[in-house]
Amino acid sequence: MSFQAYLDTIEKKTGFTPRQLVGLAQERGFAADTKAAPILQWLADDYGLGRGHGMALVYVITRGEQIGAKHVGTTGSHRDPKDHLWLDGIATKPEGY
Repeated sequence: MSFQAYLDTIEKKTGFTPRQLVGLAQERGFAADTKAAPILQWLADDYGLGRGHGMALVYVITRGEQIGAKHVGTTGSHRDPKDHLWLDGIATKPEGY
């Protein structure tokens, strides 16, 4: 599953776009220096997200929308066509994400 597909599934499960969830995380005080455990706990408790989907959001919350080149244009299981993620929701996602 691509990184973007994780984020799209999170939106379907929670009703929030990834950008909205990042905003909610920032309101809770989560930032680049926050460890994964408290973010994962919040996502599980409030939204029922498991570890895999939670870790996708942990990445975005702590590192932003840019993703590493090792996953871009590859054939691996977490491949993505772009070097950044679309956080503004499925309904507005441009073709090619």
